[in-house]
Amino acid sequence: MRAGGWDWLHRYRRSSQRARVHQYTRTVLYSFVLVEAALVVLWAVALPAGTPLWVRAVIAATGTGHVALMLLLSREGLRHYLGRGPRPDRLLAAGFVMTLLGTGMAVAMLAGGLVPRDASVVAAWMPLFFAGPALLALPVGQGSALAAVPVAAAWAGAVAAGLPADGHLVLLLTLVLGGAAFGLSYRCSGWTLKVVDELDAARETQARLAVAEERLRFGRDLHDVLGRNLSVIALKSELAVQLAQRGSDAALTQMTEVQRIARESQREMREVVRGYRAADLTAELAGARGVLEAAGIECRIENLGGHALPAQAQSALAWVVREGTTNVLRHAEAGRCVIRLRPAGPDAGEGAGAVLTMENDGVPDGCGAAGDGGGAGLAGLRERLAALGGSLTAVPAAGGRFRLTAQVRTEENG
Repeated sequence: MRAGGWDWLHRYRRSSQRARVHQYTRTVLYSFVLVEAALVVLWAVALPAGTPLWVRAVIAATGTGHVALMLLLSREGLRHYLGRGPRPDRLLAAGFVMTLLGTGMAVAMLAGGLVPRDASVVAAWMPLFFAGPALLALPVGQGSALAAVPVAAAWAGAVAAGLPADGHLVLLLTLVLGGAAFGLSYRCSGWTLKVVDELDAARETQARLAVAEERLRFGRDLHDVLGRNLSVIALKSELAVQLAQRGSDAALTQMTEVQRIARESQREMREVVRGYRAADLTAELAGARGVLEAAGIECRIENLGGHALPAQAQSALAWVVREGTTNVLRHAEAGRCVIRLRPAGPDAGEGAGAVLTMENDGVPDGCGAAGDGGGAGLAGLRERLAALGGSLTAVPAAGGRFRLTAQVRTEENG
């Protein structure tokens, strides 16, 4: 049992790649707000000993209000940038007004001698932290224009308050370069999350297409099996009707043939539904690698004896590869998948036959346990393998991995 204080770390490590990127990026953005909060405390505490208490109180109240607004504006601005919420116009207006008030307060304190002249950089504090959320919530042009107003006001106010001439350039560079850096950081962070969301949606679409392709393949198999036979049944039934109307004994022969074809079609249909039709293991392994690599998943295949298996065993394992590949695409954020096929080891208690293992990473927390449930896909695989005296296990492994293991027995080794 893990200590309760470390559960969050375990959940973070077991979460999907998309969730980890989102959590990390949001933490970075919100850390900027924490830096501003630390500056508020530092400024209020580091003032000269003779500074009136009301000055410290004004600084603390104004700074706290600005920090709270920037936190809310960062969150809602990111939601709007990602297309998950409306543009936070009210928060933008409140943040803009609070930034101007705070900047005016800093300039007034500089002019009144309440703040040392060598600490004039405090006039740039709020405009810098406002630039990031503004560029995140608004288009680049509008956001830059809005953020430039407090920047210009801070610089002009500090100059008008009697800032020494040698500090003009320093303050201007601090305002312009700092504001650009904050705006770029927020904008790039939002763009990164948007790209991650688009990639995740593309992967989901690709998984759905893979499932749709499998359904189409199954439909083609049914058509190939039943289409010709049903056409023959229809023709022979029509012929039998015509012969019967003429009183010919050949009608009985035709209906007997219809009965035979119908039973044959029923048997073949059951073979398709149960997956007993032969599937080529080598082709499925090659297809799995192609599909996974097309989805950006590194795939390594270690085939140590699949070519020597009987046809029925190869067919059953081919279905395992097909179903396992679909599950990797649909249920994991995998970056790597390894497929191993080796002869079973009688000395290891596995019996005679072969063992196929599919192992992938990128399994979100909670998905591993679900993978061994009663889904139709895995249940169908177990039925196919059981017919050959084999077995199937699907269990989570360490490090956010998932392992699918199938074993078949060969008839000659009983």
